[in-house]
Amino acid sequence: MASAMEASSSASGSGSKLMDYFIGMGFPGKMVAEAIQANGEGSTDSILETLLTYSAIKESPEAQPDVDSDPCSSSSEYDATFLDDFSDTDSSENEVIVQLEKMGYSEEETKMALERCGSQASLAELTDFICAAQIAKAFDAPEEKPRIKHLDEHHYPKQKKLKLVHGDDEMVGLPNPMIGFGLPTDSAIVTRRTLPEAAKGPPYFYYENVALAPKGVWQTISNFLYEVKPEFVDSKHLCAAARKRGYIHNLPIHNRFSLVPLPPQTISEALPLTKKWWPSWDTRTKLNCLQTVAGSAKLTEKIRQAVGDYEGEPPLSVKKFVLDQCRKWNLVWVGRNKVAPLEPDEIEMLLGFPRNHTRGGGISRTDRYKSLGNSFQIDTVAYHLSVLKHLFPGGINLLSLFSGIGGAEVALHRLGIRLKNVVSVEKSEVNRNIVRCWWEQTNQTGNLIDLEDVQDLKEDKLEQLIQSFGGFDLIVGGSPCNNLAGSNRLHRDGLEGKESSLFFDYWRILDSVKRIMNRNNANY
Repeated sequence: MASAMEASSSASGSGSKLMDYFIGMGFPGKMVAEAIQANGEGSTDSILETLLTYSAIKESPEAQPDVDSDPCSSSSEYDATFLDDFSDTDSSENEVIVQLEKMGYSEEETKMALERCGSQASLAELTDFICAAQIAKAFDAPEEKPRIKHLDEHHYPKQKKLKLVHGDDEMVGLPNPMIGFGLPTDSAIVTRRTLPEAAKGPPYFYYENVALAPKGVWQTISNFLYEVKPEFVDSKHLCAAARKRGYIHNLPIHNRFSLVPLPPQTISEALPLTKKWWPSWDTRTKLNCLQTVAGSAKLTEKIRQAVGDYEGEPPLSVKKFVLDQCRKWNLVWVGRNKVAPLEPDEIEMLLGFPRNHTRGGGISRTDRYKSLGNSFQIDTVAYHLSVLKHLFPGGINLLSLFSGIGGAEVALHRLGIRLKNVVSVEKSEVNRNIVRCWWEQTNQTGNLIDLEDVQDLKEDKLEQLIQSFGGFDLIVGGSPCNNLAGSNRLHRDGLEGKESSLFFDYWRILDSVKRIMNRNNANY
């Protein structure tokens, strides 16, 4: 059946009107001219397919202005339905490269993804890694000279034998599937592990960062955190949205339990009003990592026009373009042929935060996206922290570093663990205000001390805090991942980058607290 565009073009018979038509849809003039030259003026369907293919390969859709991307965000969970020509398994490395190049990815991107994720990774994992790198690169702030923290005796005790791992020295691999020590519904849950001696004893610690970091990063983090191996978890196994993270901790791992009520497990459960408009050819059941930015109105209008020109299912090239963008930007169907980005309230729900957690108090919509995109996924973190409930029936003293919008605090509160004393350290004034407002709205009976900069939390201040309420039971932190995500080694400085080197402050503070508390205990 001829499309509406073809009828319009045939009636006009004018190449100039054909150019105007496609330019009016938002395609660049040069791209339109190339597509018309490649297909001739007689087949507008072919021209559209070519334009959409060009767009999928060449264009990077606009996002909201003046927003830094969350480099931790991943974005492309491909379903098998529209990869009929590609096999996720039993493919050689060269075949996988060819498959990814057919999907529009460059040879450099595919090779880097294979190097990072491994030759046995599925297409879904490879495209996930590539798209995360693309988004991080697209929204990078102008480069600043990295601040490298040297491992000298001014920053770190002499007795520590520390090592930064680079290149092929990496020994920590990513599991597939990424379910850590098991899921609440998994009969094969691991219930015992052996911790290195240096990691034992108070306080408990819990560190989080992006799983898809450059080579050597997780081995280095493990080296610093007393040789404890990371637990890698993708939150899509516990809720309706993906979030691939690594967690290093010395918590017990038996008797974990989930928050109730359980969160929605699929898109349709989380956003039931979208079911009416969801096309059968969009078979997504999970959302990708929730980001700090949202797809633009220009992009959503382009998708509406592209899909709306067909009475039935659009051709494969149109579906591919639409699905690529929907996966990348977590677009959902809100009307006939109409997609939209998630609202901040919907992201709060998907991440497990209470309704309106980031709303009000002069906080802008842009700030809400940014704060939520950098936060914990509450259900995942609470599952790990749940073991503390029977260990601290009277409540807990928490040191929350890089606390963001209070993910650890919210998780412990939802678990029913009283927050006796919380020292929350967070650079963003917006985030500090969100945590303070939540503290007041939930009628917390403990003490909240909020500080601005982890680098100002020196040993004398820690000693003062420990003396005031007897020490910390738990130290939680997720240092910035700005320099960790992405595949471009020229722009990713790893743990020596300006932001991500703050991991060493997490380690410094943890190590100081352990020494101070051990010294105090020895004096009694």
